Amino acid sequence: MSTPIIDVKDLKVYFPVRKGIFGKTLYVKAVDGVDLSISEKGIITVVGESGCGKTTLGKTIVGLIKPTEGKILYKGKDLRKLNKIEYREYRRSVQMIHQDPFSALNPTKTVYQILSSPLKRWGFARSRAELIKKVSELLEVVGLTPPSDFLFKYPHQLSGGQRQRVVVARAISVNPKVIVADEPITMIDVSLRIGLLDLLLDLRKRLGTAYLFITHDFGAARYFAAKGGGSIAVMYLGKIVEQGPAENVIHEPLHPYTKVLLSAVPVPDPELTRKKKTIKLKSLDIPSPINPPPGCKFHTRCPESMDICSKKEPDLVEVKPSHYVACWLYTR
Repeated sequence: MSTPIIDVKDLKVYFPVRKGIFGKTLYVKAVDGVDLSISEKGIITVVGESGCGKTTLGKTIVGLIKPTEGKILYKGKDLRKLNKIEYREYRRSVQMIHQDPFSALNPTKTVYQILSSPLKRWGFARSRAELIKKVSELLEVVGLTPPSDFLFKYPHQLSGGQRQRVVVARAISVNPKVIVADEPITMIDVSLRIGLLDLLLDLRKRLGTAYLFITHDFGAARYFAAKGGGSIAVMYLGKIVEQGPAENVIHEPLHPYTKVLLSAVPVPDPELTRKKKTIKLKSLDIPSPINPPPGCKFHTRCPESMDICSKKEPDLVEVKPSHYVACWLYTR
């Protein structure tokens, strides 16, 4: 097998939190031992509740947050051991699409200034004529046509969907190998979401880009991962509890948490909705990431928990071909 372009090994990201005036420092365990491999042109969709560590994982892979423990390998090399030239290539090759297009763009700069800056920084264009040509091409690629209507507009003059397309254009402007897309459709109208997902998948065909797609929406996760032949990783309190091919995870979920998430997905059919069985949790309260429960972190809410679940944490093991789960129901 070829070397993954991004290989995450036992990644931990803890944020210090001081309790009281003279209290000891505690830590929010945002990412708590994650293993993940992204192959060239591959797609991994990370799904989970808000606060499970998805965004922190993405920002750490991009290099915006330093890991507390563990390794991130780029083309087989530890990021901490890259030389200056290799690190520059990594920073160019791994880009991020931020969740909020309203705060991701500088309100004092025009679309031309926003998109031309990385082109100048990385030497893709020099003269103003070259920059205008390149920026116009980027706007056409992301569907903002004619480019002349958008080149010299400011972000406040664009709709939410148009701003997100500018964010996408900025991410692809430097020909990245990997794009971390953090909830890219959450802040735009429902009618525009499928179009943006199709745009990202089309860019993958054109540019050969790999994706780490972060979302809390299982519908979007299934559409993006299944259409792109990717996998879904389900995250809970900083850990991946299940990972496998998209259709397998959707139709044959193994972990109780995955089953709970899927049971909460609305179905656009009244008859099916009435027949659909909801899974009752032992508790609706999400444990604190500062003081997570011992053993399996989901056992305090899991309707199928056993004695061992509160004592020992299960490993992520392969139960079916390429389908992994961390649950004592399958590892006893």
